[in-house]
Amino acid sequence: METIQSVFNAFRLPDLRRKIFITLAILVIYRFAAHIPLPGVDTESLRNIFRQSQLLGLFDMLSGGAMSNFSVVAMGVYPYITASIVMQLVMPMIPRLQELAKEGEAGRNRINQYTHLLSVPMAIIQAIGQASFLSTQGSPPVISNWGFTGEALLPTLATILTLTAGTMFALWLGELITEQGIGNGVSIIILGGIVAQIPQRIAQDIFTNIPGLLLFAVIEVVTVIGIVIVYQGQRQIPVQYGKRVRGMKVYGGQSTHIPLRVNSAGMIPLIFASSILILPGVIAQYFLNADNQFVAGVANGIYDMVNSQTFFYWLLYFLMVVAFTYFYADLLFQQQNISETLQRQGGFIPGIRPGARTAEYLNRVLRRITLAGALFLGTVAVLPFVASVLTSFLPAGTQVNPTQTMIITSTGLLIVVGVVIDTMRQLEAQLLMRHYQGFLK
Repeated sequence: METIQSVFNAFRLPDLRRKIFITLAILVIYRFAAHIPLPGVDTESLRNIFRQSQLLGLFDMLSGGAMSNFSVVAMGVYPYITASIVMQLVMPMIPRLQELAKEGEAGRNRINQYTHLLSVPMAIIQAIGQASFLSTQGSPPVISNWGFTGEALLPTLATILTLTAGTMFALWLGELITEQGIGNGVSIIILGGIVAQIPQRIAQDIFTNIPGLLLFAVIEVVTVIGIVIVYQGQRQIPVQYGKRVRGMKVYGGQSTHIPLRVNSAGMIPLIFASSILILPGVIAQYFLNADNQFVAGVANGIYDMVNSQTFFYWLLYFLMVVAFTYFYADLLFQQQNISETLQRQGGFIPGIRPGARTAEYLNRVLRRITLAGALFLGTVAVLPFVASVLTSFLPAGTQVNPTQTMIITSTGLLIVVGVVIDTMRQLEAQLLMRHYQGFLK
């Protein structure tokens, strides 16, 4: 009841109500754009391809469902996500970017500007890659008039420019949500696309596969509870600031803490692992019918391993998610330079010497608590395999495909829960500023 009252409180405030309506209106605009298809696309062949390709399914989720229609915003904000990951990876190697990261809000704005600029070539590269791939798939091909010579040149350039412009349009809508709405705009757009696919998934199985639908609903409810617990879990490191006397006044001396999150990597490890694990299968598709028998055999073996999703496939997926979780969490933590910041501000961890000893202690604690987050992310990643094992106990004759029947994919669940929690925290802060009781307890 208190949460419902908090919702009413949010809508009673004119400026907060305006932010919510702006966010919803922008989402509606994006959903309309997601249903405007590019010309010259065979939609029936496209649907068949999406039933067979996991990588396209991942891109479709990140585009908010726009890629399954191959609309003008088919790539969604995925090029921006790629650009953000690239910037975070190269930042430790470029001194100028490291200096910008230490300049506060102005430095972060400049890095964000570089990320937006990098999104343009990323969008062009992805547009060429996706369109080229679809032009070779299906019978007839999804895109029939494709090429950089002859009569196909103009339609090809138009497709690339349209897809790139669609990505920048989606990114612009996301920035509008961030500035004038509620929550992180890019994340909200992805969330809207995932949620929009739920009614269709339920309608597909509500009459034909009720036992499987109920089973997966229970699995996903339990998973959501686990994600919330892990997402909000943190280790609080106590910090003490020394007292400083200036004239007749005493400054500092207060105590605070450093929150180290159990899952500081978010969904990025799942995207990394999925893309890398599926990429060999995508490349192998080009060599399935090669003249060389050895090459064709290797390509067929790789393709079958990725698409048959054997136990080895899921085990490798689990291990890669765990490894990428450690890698990305450590990368983000190193960029924060917490020990250096504490020493500069006169803070210290009780019992730990400032400087290198503090850095070693924080790294040790982070790696220890990241183990729980990494194992949990790995478990979430292999949920379809767990679901396939559980479906073996369903009544005989029940046909269930876990990867298609799950209402929301494991990566989608992480995105939805993370975005909802972050958005609720922003609403919480807005309500507390106006002396209202918030959502989160």
